[in-house]
Amino acid sequence: MPYRSPVDEVLFLLDHVAGYDQVTRTERFAEMGGDMVQAILAEAGKLCDDVLAPLQRAGDLEPARLENGVVRTSPGFADGYRAIAQGGWVGATADPEHGGMGLPNALGMAINDMMSGACLALQLAPLLTVGQIEALEHHAPDWIKDLYLPKLTSGEWTGTMNLTEPGAGSDVGALRSKAERLDDGSYAITGQKIFITWGDHDAAENVCHLVLARLPDGGAGTKGISLFL
Repeated sequence: MPYRSPVDEVLFLLDHVAGYDQVTRTERFAEMGGDMVQAILAEAGKLCDDVLAPLQRAGDLEPARLENGVVRTSPGFADGYRAIAQGGWVGATADPEHGGMGLPNALGMAINDMMSGACLALQLAPLLTVGQIEALEHHAPDWIKDLYLPKLTSGEWTGTMNLTEPGAGSDVGALRSKAERLDDGSYAITGQKIFITWGDHDAAENVCHLVLARLPDGGAGTKGISLFL
């Protein structure tokens, strides 16, 4: 049975379960309800049904491979990712100042849920990028925001999270990668990361890594960990 995006079901959940009306009562999202939500979800659903869902089988038949030092994604995955990016979906909830749509997070999560249902293996790329966008929007200095956010929001670049190490998986506080500040203000990072989802691929022109590492004066456990781009 072919995948069909559950647009009507999502609309029902937003209206009758999730309390989405509380979002539209705010001044910021006063116009983000009714027909607008239905139109956005319907458009996302078309992408899921027509472009993303068929890629599931392609991924099963021809998995990603390492070719001459370059990761080649399954047939159609690069084009599928670009369709997501060109539709503006990577930056659906991102700040319009950097090219995003500025949609409510509740609506962004509904879109992500449909795209994940259509092809989770592919949707992880924009999903991780969204996480990096949010981290930079909240914590990065302006010069990093100006350099990275327009490219990440447009989907020209993708983002990852470098967390897991051979001796630190679910126990994040046990990670041992170290970061030492250099004279020019940058940091030298020493350590090993594994299982970096979408850490290398041929779907975008650049991959930006958010690396979890410990500063020399950082305390034990998670409190001593910082993020490095």
